[in-house]
Amino acid sequence: MSGPPAQLPARAGKDVAKYLLDDEEAVLAVRRHWAVLIEPTVKFVVAFAAGGWLLLFDARNRVTSTAGMVLLAVALVYYALRVAEWWMRHFIVSRRRVLLTSGVIVRTVTLLPLRRITDLTWKETLLGQLLGYGTFRFESAGTGNALAEITYLPHADQLYRQVSGLLFATDLGGDDEGNPEPPTPSPPTPSPPTPSPATPPPPGRGTEPDPRPPSPGGGR
Repeated sequence: MSGPPAQLPARAGKDVAKYLLDDEEAVLAVRRHWAVLIEPTVKFVVAFAAGGWLLLFDARNRVTSTAGMVLLAVALVYYALRVAEWWMRHFIVSRRRVLLTSGVIVRTVTLLPLRRITDLTWKETLLGQLLGYGTFRFESAGTGNALAEITYLPHADQLYRQVSGLLFATDLGGDDEGNPEPPTPSPPTPSPPTPSPATPPPPGRGTEPDPRPPSPGGGR
């Protein structure tokens, strides 16, 4: 079985070893940029602060204390799940396909063969340029592309060049998973017909003299 490249993170290496084929090797595997946690962190801080305020507002009031404890617990669970989802999700590219693994309790693997990608768009917002992340948009033949957009990819300029190089390589020919097409066999050259052996002439019909003696009274 083909093992993951040594430079991959440990979690990404497990996904590569589990979801790629035996003869397949990952070209790159990255986790989304940490900026994806900015929004969950802000929500967590606000909810945690509100829960702490309710818990300490009136310690003798069971209603506010219970509401504060519930809010604190919900905020902690929410933030833990978001961090775990960020840690478990990976963008993986091989020479055959693009994969996105996600999920904490239920793992989901979404893939798109490179041969079906018709266009690749790379987008960077102002904040993305400052922090170093971007968005990939894939357009593919057919409908229902589950990998139409992947956000918060780190070092998106380098990833764009790597993925573009793989896409251009598939233009040289191959099947839907990037395997090179087998060469078309040339038609066999017909061999010249084998001459059949000559049939010997029947006795007495060839050029040899007739061995029979002349009959008496011959000449009349």
